This record gives sequence, structure tokens and C-alpha cells, in this order.
Amino acid sequence: MSTAGRPPRDQECWVVFADAPATVLGRMPWLRLFRPGFRHCFVALRDSCGWLAIDPLSRRLVVARLAEDPLVDAAALLRQRGMTVLGPFRPAPPRATWLPPLAPFTCVTLCLRMLGLRPGLTLTPSQLCRRLHVIVEQDRKKHLQRVKIRNTH
Repeated sequence: MSTAGRPPRDQECWVVFADAPATVLGRMPWLRLFRPGFRHCFVALRDSCGWLAIDPLSRRLVVARLAEDPLVDAAALLRQRGMTVLGPFRPAPPRATWLPPLAPFTCVTLCLRMLGLRPGLTLTPSQLCRRLHVIVEQDRKKHLQRVKIRNTH
């Protein structure tokens, strides 16, 4: 964090969706209710220091350095492992609120908070993926409209 409490300008946030390993499904059979490939999600941050994964597991929060070289394409490596990766997004600056969030701390909640999005009805990783696809599509349309306006002048 910078001195103003904002994320560094070069920081990018990627949301990674994955399936749960068979050992986890054995301990937590309720995960089978979720869509395969979208039973878990976590955040990968890239900045000038490299890649950092923030992964909320059921009993602990794992923060791990994925790669020290920011030029390494960790998103492509995660895709090669069969994960769905969306991004890059800008991490949200902190916001003042009157009350703390009244939502359980889940993998989806962590991703939403990193992006500065309100939970709403987004409860599962597959719902989060759909919501982020809508945001990406809206941003793409806005960018295309800006380019079109610039080209007409």
C-alpha cells in the first residue's frame, strides 16, 4: 500500500477459479453442489515485485509468492493447469463504511473485496465468474466506444 492507502498504480488483480481436489471433496462433500471447475477461487496480484497469491482456504488464509519476476506470465501457467483466470482488474482503494460487512468470509467474499465490489447475490465462484464476465464486457464496450469517438475526430 502507498502512503495514501491506495494500491500501487502498477498493481493488477487476477481472479482464479479452480476445482477442489478429491481429498478436499472427501472432507467437504457439500462442495460437490458447486459447478465443477468453479468450486474455489482466489486472487493473484501482480506488481513490480512479482506475483502474489491470496488464497482463502477453509481453515486458513494462504499468502504466497508465485513468481518474483513480474514479467513471468503466471496467469498463463495457471490456465495450463486447467484453471479459469480473469483479469487484469485494478484492486479497489479502501472505502470508509459505517458498518463492517455482514457476510461470511469465503473465497468469493475475498475476491469481491479485493475488487471493491459489493456482494449482492454473488455467493458462489461460478456466480462471481459470470459477474466478472459482465464487467469485462462492459469495459470492452466502453473502450471500443472511446476508440470510435477518437477516430471520428
